[in-house]
Amino acid sequence: MLLLKKELRSEFKKPLGDLHTSFQEAVKDLPDDKFIISVGDVTTKNLIESKKYPQLGIIDNKIQRKDSNHEIDYKTTILNAKNPPGTITKNLWETIDQALNSSLESEQNYLIVVDGEEDLAVLPCILLAPEDSIILYGQPNEGVVVVKVGAVKKKAEELINKFEEAD
Repeated sequence: MLLLKKELRSEFKKPLGDLHTSFQEAVKDLPDDKFIISVGDVTTKNLIESKKYPQLGIIDNKIQRKDSNHEIDYKTTILNAKNPPGTITKNLWETIDQALNSSLESEQNYLIVVDGEEDLAVLPCILLAPEDSIILYGQPNEGVVVVKVGAVKKKAEELINKFEEAD
């Protein structure tokens, strides 16, 4: 398990990609031929409602750490992972890897439902996804971030290397 150190938390307040204050602005130029990953309940729900279906969605049924009461209606293969707040578990990492590989091979979409917190799932997604993939995730109280994976792989590696190893 990888643990987010307290001194690293401020790093995650900065967007890893382009921050858009409106969801419509973020998705208007989203190419149809790219592998799309969404992290977060609101981002995933908004994508699906705007008929832009992520090949991989990751949710935890919470919005800003409060239980979410909205339904994400996405008829797809659902996988489950455990991931306590402030961590990236081996279980989450392997589930993301499995979903990405299966989706790339079969062109089937996946939804990972996290028991715990999905906030840090962006990092394994960046490190595991193909270079030309696009990840969308919510930046609390600011908007949605659009990440071009190839442009931030090195930054994601630097961040992940600063995590603390734990059992």
